[in-house]
Amino acid sequence: MNKRMLVVMALLSSFSISALADDSAVRETLSRIIPAQAPDLIEETPYKGFYEVVYGSDIFYLSENGRYLFQGDMVDLTTQNNLTEARRTKGRLKLMDTVALDTRISFKPQGGAPVHVVDVFTDVDCFYCQKLHNEMADYLNEGIEIRYLAFPRAGVGSHSYEKIVSVWCAKDQKAVMTLAKNKQQPEKRECDNPVKEHMELGRQIGVSGTPALVFSDGTLMPGYLPASQLRKILDEKIAK
Repeated sequence: MNKRMLVVMALLSSFSISALADDSAVRETLSRIIPAQAPDLIEETPYKGFYEVVYGSDIFYLSENGRYLFQGDMVDLTTQNNLTEARRTKGRLKLMDTVALDTRISFKPQGGAPVHVVDVFTDVDCFYCQKLHNEMADYLNEGIEIRYLAFPRAGVGSHSYEKIVSVWCAKDQKAVMTLAKNKQQPEKRECDNPVKEHMELGRQIGVSGTPALVFSDGTLMPGYLPASQLRKILDEKIAK
């Protein structure tokens, strides 16, 4: 092995050791403040001296000495890119993949594959959830598939919770969803259901109200949008 190669290997070895040492204080701090969970990612930020720490869609920043914690969005003012939100969307996608597709109630456009797919956290007693559902034909005509996940805002054991469980336990889930969204009382049913799992997922990705829309790129958009406006936003995302 020539002398030049030995120098290169020594430099690489030195870099690896220093890299480990650089974030050791960060890891030590995390082991104290969040001992029960390992982070998904620890990575240096473009701002020297701070590390980005990722737990699912929760993101914060720690100084390299592990002393100072910063929670908020980091924005590159040159490019206008929100670096934190970009990371957050990736975390949401990872979390969304933890819940099986067949636990969602899907309304699909007829005659071919949908142009867009949107996951919607819903509550059968929420006014704007009902409005969105009653305009389902408009979304389907725009080529948008709507996949429902349960998020009864009143919580486990509430009347809304019992109703949405009955929807997921129904033989014809879509028909009973429509009945419940039209303020009718579905027949009470119980079964093994994903409602609690959906609620926990919603909390993990930052859902605080309904309807909450999750796009295929991981973007979370709270609230109702008319079908034509939603289609325009989704088309613009693809164009970018």
